[in-house]
Amino acid sequence: MKENKPVVVGIGELLWDVLPTGKRAGGAPVNFVYHATQLGAEGYAISAVGNDVAGTEILQELEKNHIKHCISTVEYPTGSVMVELNNGSPTYTIIEGVAWDHIPLTSEAIEIVKRADAVCFGTLAQRNGESRETLLSLLPYAPEEALRFFDINLRQAYYSKELIDTLLRQANIFKINDEELEVLRPLFHLQGDTDACCRWFIREYNLKYLVLTAGSHYSSVYTADFQSTLPTPKVSVVDTVGAGDSFSGAFICSILQGKTVEEAHRIAIETAAFVCTRAGAWPSYEQKGERL
Repeated sequence: MKENKPVVVGIGELLWDVLPTGKRAGGAPVNFVYHATQLGAEGYAISAVGNDVAGTEILQELEKNHIKHCISTVEYPTGSVMVELNNGSPTYTIIEGVAWDHIPLTSEAIEIVKRADAVCFGTLAQRNGESRETLLSLLPYAPEEALRFFDINLRQAYYSKELIDTLLRQANIFKINDEELEVLRPLFHLQGDTDACCRWFIREYNLKYLVLTAGSHYSSVYTADFQSTLPTPKVSVVDTVGAGDSFSGAFICSILQGKTVEEAHRIAIETAAFVCTRAGAWPSYEQKGERL
């Protein structure tokens, strides 16, 4: 357990989620950082915005929510995603050719990653070669003992087996949901039930943890010789935007704070359940009602 605040870093997309009710700042790695910070971590977001009003506004949102960051300004528009909600569940239309496709490698980002106890990344921000090269250049600067958290976060067609394999080889923690696992079955020629597939990834990529979420049903955390499975709490869902990222941030922060796998898992599902009862990915924790 760290005596000081653990340092967590999210590298990737920073964007406006444009919902039927209006726009909200988001992006999986930044959502991860927000929730880890709320639970006691020192968090940093590494991304890029455009030299435009949307970029200025999203930086203001980061400041307002006390999210530390290394955000470059580039000559591409600030990212946005059109979000449609069906019974609270989101579907996404992701705009291409935007700022977070062109995250530059900077000395400031390198210095942040050198201090990291955990680094979070996914497939989406690797759809463009520039951001992918930046991520792959940054990860070797993380301390050897740092957690490298690969939240696969499949969106549209922005992934391939080769990309997933490359990122898994950079990771020591893999997070996936039940629907994404079904996508990976034919790509990786997986055999057997869900449990067998999860254990295959643990063995094949020498992972410390594998996190499997199954929406409103359950979630599981695997290690090489242990499994924690818990039901998803039943709550009144407003929307599920950012719920998976809040699970990730809470789990990683809790592990870094010295919690057991079971304790970290329970805190993660309770945090995600809370987020589902609020609109958007960055709800105020003052609304939480009870301390985890």
